[in-house]
Formats: sequence, structure tokens, C-alpha cells
Amino acid sequence: MQQILQQLNIQQINKGVSTGGEWLDSTGGTIESYSPVDGQLIASVQQADRQAYDAVVAKAQEAFVAWRKIPAPKRGEIVRQVGEALRQYKQPLGMLVSYEMGKSLQEGYGEVQEMIDICDFAVGLSRQLYGLTMHSERPLHRMYEQWHPLGVVGIISAFNFPVAVWSWNSMLAWVCGDVCIWKPSEKTPLCGIACQNIIAEVFKKNGVPEGVSCIVQGGREVGEWLSADTRIPLVSATGSTRMGKAVGAAVAARMGRSILELGGNNAIIISQHADIDMSLIGAVFGAVGTAGQRCTTTRRLIIHESVYDTFKAKLVAAYQQLRIGNPLDTANHVGPLIDKDAVNNYFSAIEQCSRQGGTFALEGGVLKGQGYESGCYVKPCIAEVTNELAIVQHETFAPILYLIKYKTIEEAVALQNGVPQGLSSAIMTLNLREAEYFLSAAGSDCGIANVNIGTSGAEIGGAFGGEKETGGGRESGSDAWKAYMRRQTNTLNFGTDLPLAQGITFDL
Repeated sequence: MQQILQQLNIQQINKGVSTGGEWLDSTGGTIESYSPVDGQLIASVQQADRQAYDAVVAKAQEAFVAWRKIPAPKRGEIVRQVGEALRQYKQPLGMLVSYEMGKSLQEGYGEVQEMIDICDFAVGLSRQLYGLTMHSERPLHRMYEQWHPLGVVGIISAFNFPVAVWSWNSMLAWVCGDVCIWKPSEKTPLCGIACQNIIAEVFKKNGVPEGVSCIVQGGREVGEWLSADTRIPLVSATGSTRMGKAVGAAVAARMGRSILELGGNNAIIISQHADIDMSLIGAVFGAVGTAGQRCTTTRRLIIHESVYDTFKAKLVAAYQQLRIGNPLDTANHVGPLIDKDAVNNYFSAIEQCSRQGGTFALEGGVLKGQGYESGCYVKPCIAEVTNELAIVQHETFAPILYLIKYKTIEEAVALQNGVPQGLSSAIMTLNLREAEYFLSAAGSDCGIANVNIGTSGAEIGGAFGGEKETGGGRESGSDAWKAYMRRQTNTLNFGTDLPLAQGITFDL
């Protein structure tokens, strides 16, 4: 791992505040990054203090004045080079993601590939920031809409996708003409350091103004500064619903904008018409991938009563074949939870489930012994419940899967929708009527609704986000770029008279 850190220019002790030029001094305390893989201290990072934070915002404002004047296709060309740099650093950055966060090495590489993909998407987008033209009711007038950059975009990211979600925001914001200030999760600060070093290398080569890519490491206090700062018109925050409510309220209080991508309580409906073997793969990966620490993790399986026992037996058998261990070993399927607090939350959820009446088809527990010294490795478990249990209504970031029976497709959809969150959903069925019903206005109320694939593994081409307590924001593909820009309606009079709209006359 030391060789990987050297490749990414990560030191034993790192400064945590940068405007893309030199790393700034700060007295904000220290974040120590311990790997959940083996419990070892990887390196330390200095947090931002208020003085360093204000210096970053001022530099970002200054950079925006110059960056917004660069033509969008030229900004896109610079992002294209970022994508090329990420291709070169995919192996070491993917390994760092896996080691610092704990997800499997394949998922670590996959996360960097998401960054590369969003760069490619953003390059094309840089020539497609389309407006509209419309006909004026007044003669010799032209009306149209155009989009302009917003300014400074604050990005608050979560530990479970320590680099990809930042890239979803920053690559789009940059081609739109915005500048970015990133607060990475304090649980994965080194991934942020590595990305900033890669970006700085590309930006310096292209003469990009210092301040277009900024980073401020720290905890809750830094997030509060970003949320309350009137100099930052847009804050994009990924994390828990509790955190999102605080960010959303603070940003709204100053009439700013927010993109909130918050908790998920995602379900797959397993129909009696499903391809059972294919459904099993989707359910298992969705439930145990990233050790259940994805916002799109499958937390509930809503299974038709006629196939319930058969599917449960296959599921238990599949779980017993899972290999849990060091995520850098590609033979393993499941790595550790992020830290001991996550382990405590896992046990708390299991205890609540049992107390509220749930029974376990497969018991959970923490793994001990050689290879599990960090104390963060747990057994994925399966509980049989009803949807109304308080713990089932809650998102637990851990590999706990709840099984629920249903009789009719209408009941299944009602159960799927019967939670406060609304991020991702899926149905496994070969019945066209069921599939169409699930995707109709009467069907899933989530931002993502899939047929014959699981709840996790979204592609960057589609807008990502959800409804209800998931926040309602959208990131990544489709027309999510509009959130990073301001719309302007223009009317141009090229005649010699000044007629008023709605036929109003005003004679002098």
C-alpha cells in the first residue's frame, strides 16, 4: 500500500485544504484515516479551519470570473484530459478506494471507471448545453432561453462512494462553467487528497485558474459552513436523510439551491413469474455488495407467496457460499463495514428486528480471528418480517436483508412504496403486464425503477436520485446538468416600435 500512496502523492501527514495550487496551512485539527480492512492507520489529514475555508471560497469566486468565460467545448476538452488521467491512475486509485473504504477491489476499480465514464459524458455535454427558442406574440421580436453558470458549487460526499459521486457533480459543474469546493467524507479523506492531486496535475498543464477545483477536509462543522455560505449558490450533498434535512434547511434559509441524494430503503419484488436464478443473482449482489453500504443496496425482498419458500431456500444457500474477507483479495465477495460505529448500528438493527417480532432465516454476527483483526467484518444476515416494523422502515447501512410475502402485484407495489424513502426499486418478472404496471404512474414511487435487474449498479447516462426522504435531487446523466446552471429568458426586439405584451397600450 505504501507504493500506492506514493503513486498518488499521499504523505504520512497531509494538508487537507487546497485551491488547486499549493496546499494551504490550517489549524483545524487532524483526521486519522484507519483502514477497515486491517485496522491500520494509513495516514493523517489536516482539517480546514475557518480562515483557510474563507480563503478557499474567495479564491473560488475569483476563479469563476475567468473560468465562465472559457468556451464550454474547451472546458470539455480539459475534462477529457481528466478522464485520461483517471485511466492512468485507475489501478492505484481503485486500490486506495478499496483499502480506505473497504469495498471489494472490483468495486474500487468500478468506482474509478464511473469517474472515467462521467468524464466522457461531460465532454459530449460540453457541446450540448442547449436552450430553446419560442415565438413571440409581438412582431419583429425573438424569444429564447439560454443557460449560464451558477458560480461556486459546494459538494459534500459520503464515504461509501468516496470518489465517484464527487466526479458526478464536479465534471458536470466544470463543463457548465462552475467552480467546485469539495468536502469529502471525514471517513475517507485520502481518496479526496488523491483526486485533488490528479486534477491539479491536469489543470496546471492547461493553465486552468487556481480555484476551479478546491478541497476542504473536515467534519460536520465544515459542512455547516458550506451550507450556510451565501457565496455558494448550490450545495450538492450525499448522505443520510438526517444530514440532508439539515443541509436542505440551511441552504433554503438563504434562498440557495441544493441537490440532495439521501437514504434508500430499496426493494426488489420477486414475482411468481420471475426467472428465479437470475433474480437470485440480482438479490444477492444488491444486498451484500459494498457490505450493504450503498444507498441503492437491496434492503427488502418482497416475494410472492407461491415462490417464497423456494426462493428463501436458494437465498440462504447462496449466502452460505459468500466469501467474506480482505477486499483486496479478488476471491472474496464481501469486505468490512466502514468502522466500529457501523458494526454497532448493525447489531442494534438486528436486536430491534428481533424485539419487534422479526425472525432470522440466517443469523448475523461479527467475524473474529486471523484476517478479521479490524473488528469490522460481519456476516450478511436474512430476516423474515412484515413491512410495518419500525426497523424495516429505517435504512441501516449494513448487510441485513428483510424478506416480506405478498399475494397480488398491487399489494407488492404498495409494500414497495410503503416506506419513507424513495430511491431505487426493481421487479423480477417475465410478465409484461406486471412490468408495465410497476413502471406506470400507479407503480413504483422511486426515482429509479428497474425490471429484471437489481436496485444497485446505476449507469451514469441516467439521472440518479430519488423521491420522498431521499431528497428529490438528480445527479449524473440525462438533463441533471440543468441543476448546475441558471436559466435566462431573453426577448430581443429588432423592430422600430415598442409593442407591449398582452395587447396593452401605453401612449405618451
